[in-house]
Amino acid sequence: MSFTSLRELEEREVFPGFRGRFVHTDNMTFAYWVIEAGAPLPPHSHPHEQVAHMFEGRFELTIGDTTRILEPGAVATIPSNIVHSGKALTKCRIMDAFWPVREDYR
Repeated sequence: MSFTSLRELEEREVFPGFRGRFVHTDNMTFAYWVIEAGAPLPPHSHPHEQVAHMFEGRFELTIGDTTRILEPGAVATIPSNIVHSGKALTKCRIMDAFWPVREDYR
């Protein structure tokens, strides 16, 4: 068990315009993103299951062949190994949960 303040975590730019702070458990990673308006998320996939929760802004997300506009309160689930991409239509704050741990985000 531990307690963390996001303000105390180092912020890293993982993709251009995507700045994140990361919390890891033994089995999961939580990514707290601030995304600049217009920043693209290139098409990619990974073996991790992902749940994206929109807190602020508007984000166009494509999962496989389906595209939706996410707004505050929206939640999207992305199965492992499915190609997904997107674009921040406005400045956004999003929290992604990944299972298993994203070692590349440590």
